[in-house]
Amino acid sequence: MRCDSITNRVEKVTFMEHPLGTSAPTMTERQLLRAFMHMQRAEWHERTVAGCTPSEVRVLMCIRHSANPHISSINVSQISRQLHVTSPAITHFLKGLEARGLVERHADVSDKRAVNFRLTAQGDAVVHQAADIFMASIRGLIAFMGEEQSAHLAELLSKAFYYFSERAALATDTAWNGETEQ
Repeated sequence: MRCDSITNRVEKVTFMEHPLGTSAPTMTERQLLRAFMHMQRAEWHERTVAGCTPSEVRVLMCIRHSANPHISSINVSQISRQLHVTSPAITHFLKGLEARGLVERHADVSDKRAVNFRLTAQGDAVVHQAADIFMASIRGLIAFMGEEQSAHLAELLSKAFYYFSERAALATDTAWNGETEQ
């Protein structure tokens, strides 16, 4: 029922003729738009894990998977670069995670002025729990769709990601050069 009401609202708003007089969307355009909107609304990726928001879980996973194996820590700017999020936002997340005992800060071995972060045992447990939940979701999708369709979906999503990434890069390049994108 919820899906139908969302679809109806989407069609009423989105599928009307464009105000500038361009033609109405094709059936394929409608199907893609509907699929993207349903995926966004499904909130499959927005679940909390052990009281952590999805953004906090991403920070924890970044620390876990990006840390130097010999030092097992990472600084704010490294996390910021890897997650494409501003340093002040990362600092905000880290303060909350530290207050809850999921990360700990310590001085950098080579530069005592720099601060690095590493997971606590509790933080590591949250990362493992989040990974288990995510993988269970992926395995459930594969069981639902079948191996062949799931592989095809992965291929199509990768191709779509490439398309949108290239368009974003082109838009950035043309804006930088003072041109307009066609």
